[in-house]
Amino acid sequence: MTESIDAHHHLWYYSPQGYPWITDRMRVLHQDFLPPDIALELRANHVDGCIAVQERQKMEETKTLLEYAEEYAFLRGVVGWAPISSPVFSGLLDELCCHRKLRGLRHAIQDEPDQNFILGEDFQRGVKLLGEKGLVYDILIFEKHLPQVIAFVDRHPRQTFVLDHIGKPRIAEKLLSPWKKNLRALAQRENVYCKLSGLVTEANWSKWTETDLQPYFDIVMQAFGPRRIMMGSDWPVCLLASSYSRWMQLVRKWISTFSIEERERVLGGTAIEAYRLSNIAPNPAHGANA
Repeated sequence: MTESIDAHHHLWYYSPQGYPWITDRMRVLHQDFLPPDIALELRANHVDGCIAVQERQKMEETKTLLEYAEEYAFLRGVVGWAPISSPVFSGLLDELCCHRKLRGLRHAIQDEPDQNFILGEDFQRGVKLLGEKGLVYDILIFEKHLPQVIAFVDRHPRQTFVLDHIGKPRIAEKLLSPWKKNLRALAQRENVYCKLSGLVTEANWSKWTETDLQPYFDIVMQAFGPRRIMMGSDWPVCLLASSYSRWMQLVRKWISTFSIEERERVLGGTAIEAYRLSNIAPNPAHGANA
């Protein structure tokens, strides 16, 4: 049986200075979220392992996540951050690649004032180096960036990409277009996977229903199919709109009519393939930690 993998969650020591995007409206996030905390959620929801994803664009955080991953066996991989556009990126990447659980990098394209940032030549050069190292690039955008992302992906046909949070459609506004058309176009690129994550926080946090989310789930499934979709919790950010358990229950309900093989792909197999988790040799010194 394929292991189940939460392909997207975060960890942090909270401070107002370190996380200025966490506003007073987000008080549930005004606390530390550390490996033992996510371990409780995994066990309660019968999830075998997880992938920690960067939140702050600092090398310090990437190195901390990699240290956690060495200490805790259930942290199967890390998607970190490094200055991809920097002229010193190559050397920094060599340093990070000494860590066996580094599986990929991402950059918050959604926060860049230049809507065409992802197409910049310096960024292209850095992403090319990722492919040479066998690393994934996670795409963090708003749905308005999808046309640029399609052009970006077409420049790197041999690079593995993972679209975070299904491209952040405008669920709270109940809008499907132009996200639907652009997502389907992106999905035609076979080197792109998609994370079924982040839907609840793009919806109305306090009033969302399964009916609100269903069309977006259906479109993602039609576009990518179970073979290229992976489940992610986006914990603890999801707590703004949903408990970990509520989200997992909804995902499992959605895929309950799928074949066993398709369910296993969404719940773990796709993440294992995209991030090459099976290529990570176990570390006997830490293998007993959970």
